[in-house]
Amino acid sequence: MTSSDLYPVSRLTAVQEATAKAGLDALLLTPGPDLRYVSGYEAKPLERLTCLVVPASGEPYMMVPRLELPAAQASPASRLGLEFVAWDETDDPYAIAAARLGQVAKVGLADRMWAMSSLRFREVLPAAEQVLAGTVLRELRMRKSAAEVAALREAGEAIDAVHRRVPEFLRAGRTEREVGRDIAEAILATGHATVDFVIVASGPNGASPHHDVSDRVIQAGEPVVVDIGGQLHNGYCSDSTRTYSVGEPPADFAAYYEVLRRAQDAACAAVRPGVSCESIDAAARDVIAEAGYGDYFIHRTGHGIGIETHEEPYIVSGNGEPMEPGFAFSVEPGIYLPGSHGARIEDIVVCTDTGAERLNNTPRELVIV
Repeated sequence: MTSSDLYPVSRLTAVQEATAKAGLDALLLTPGPDLRYVSGYEAKPLERLTCLVVPASGEPYMMVPRLELPAAQASPASRLGLEFVAWDETDDPYAIAAARLGQVAKVGLADRMWAMSSLRFREVLPAAEQVLAGTVLRELRMRKSAAEVAALREAGEAIDAVHRRVPEFLRAGRTEREVGRDIAEAILATGHATVDFVIVASGPNGASPHHDVSDRVIQAGEPVVVDIGGQLHNGYCSDSTRTYSVGEPPADFAAYYEVLRRAQDAACAAVRPGVSCESIDAAARDVIAEAGYGDYFIHRTGHGIGIETHEEPYIVSGNGEPMEPGFAFSVEPGIYLPGSHGARIEDIVVCTDTGAERLNNTPRELVIV
């Protein structure tokens, strides 16, 4: 895959058309996932304004601090035929952007735009209603292209390679932090550009879904939840959870782990075009509830993934959005017993024309080390 595959020139045209269809006069995209998705430029988030301005009609342009101009020109954004409007230290870039835009009634701001930037745009465009750019971009970002699916598949293979090494790192007497440090090094060694998170949750810490790492010493006979992910150099993310046991686990844990495995399989099997996001959540939740553990599954079944680890669509009750080919998301039910232990199994799944493809392929059975 090349940057032209992942960040095609046609995407900017599609975004401009979607902006007009949504009744917005322009999108204002500052550094973050929205800007990278549209242009391929991973701009530094600085107090100096970088902003891609996509008007509903007319030519898009990118405001860049002059000292950042070489980086912008070296990025995939240079292929888009954009005008780069370089501004100097004594300029007011917000006023320059407003003057070029003229009279606008409604603009979309990047979902992750800093408050300092959104408030400055409000000052220079006082008559313009501000809405989230995500109202325009969500439909595009949810439907992954073949190149994006390939990038996520590459990310899945890379994080799988890390999980295959986890048994090397896990043993009684080591702390979660020590294991986490080894895992982080392995994530980078497999081709990731960044380590976004490492969860090593042993024993009772496994009952906290978003535990990080701690100085707790891992004990023999304890389950350990390992949830890890990062971002590849191409901008696309990995995310996978497996649960391990250091020696033979408690009997009650082994019993509900099998329930969890069946629930995760059921949710993955439910994925196909036309079914709702909430029905996939229900497929996992029903298995867990029928086994008597419903009160211990305390989060949604999944989240979309792409250039962000968490993006739409969300696999949760109340989301009636129908599946479409190209939707990419996690399937990660969990069971958490406070004060005792917990377990989670997570794969990234892509909806295909006929069903689903799992992008993570390490064993889902409990791994005893």
